[in-house]
Amino acid sequence: MNRGIVYASAAYLLWGVFPIYFKALQQVAPLEILGHRIVWSLAVCAALLLALRRLQWLAELRRQPRVLLWFAASSVLVAANWYVYIWAVNVDRVVDASLGYFINPLVNVLIGAVFLHERLRRAQWLAVGVAALGVAWLTWQAGAVPWIGLVLALTFGLYGLLRKTAVLGAVEGLTLETVLLTPLAAVYLLWLAHTGKSGFADGDTVTRLLLAAAGPVTAVPLLLFAAGARRIRFSTLGLLQYLAPSLQLVLGVWLYHEPFAARAPGYALIWLALAVFSLEGVVQGWRRRAAA
Repeated sequence: MNRGIVYASAAYLLWGVFPIYFKALQQVAPLEILGHRIVWSLAVCAALLLALRRLQWLAELRRQPRVLLWFAASSVLVAANWYVYIWAVNVDRVVDASLGYFINPLVNVLIGAVFLHERLRRAQWLAVGVAALGVAWLTWQAGAVPWIGLVLALTFGLYGLLRKTAVLGAVEGLTLETVLLTPLAAVYLLWLAHTGKSGFADGDTVTRLLLAAAGPVTAVPLLLFAAGARRIRFSTLGLLQYLAPSLQLVLGVWLYHEPFAARAPGYALIWLALAVFSLEGVVQGWRRRAAA
């Protein structure tokens, strides 16, 4: 139990400090960073699978062509999520990006109701309604829909839906997604190098090392999360997930000095919704254990 909490917490803490990593690459175009993230992630995942000798799933793919279509869809969603997040960090919108991962649990509840026909309990409806008020406040205050947070939450939520029903594990799934995305990413990176617009080719040693580190930066938190998720209760995992957006928000406000005061009431409503949602989940867990 304690080891699982350590693994999951480490994953969320690493995800929480992602802005520091991407800010260090602010001189590189977001789309190029995405390309390197895809290519180097594939290299890391392939090395892991070779080291663990977990390659039998490749042969099984031939008999399951539908799996390729499933992961083609998930690869588009994860690429969109990665790009929007990288872009948001690089244009000083870290606070807006953190919103997406705050509301993601509530978006997951709605996705479960729409696509999996899961019935929502009263407290869950209440949490969704309060969060909607928070988003409405942010929309009114800014004069525009907080699209960065909503896109991040929706793409990650739909990605989670596809991966929930997928037949491959975490590393195998990420490997297949990056395999499908790498041809486009590689062609784009080669085009940048050919036209003299490559941040990798023209950058200094630190920039090149940071871009190459995109592989382990992506894979290590994922592996820690997978290891932690297998060892702790889902309710505990649900509470730990707020570590990442909380850290991102703190970094955005205190380290990068992004404006927040006017948006505070909207975030307060969303935090209230998350408190209701989390407390309801804990109570339901107690009731199930008592009944058992």
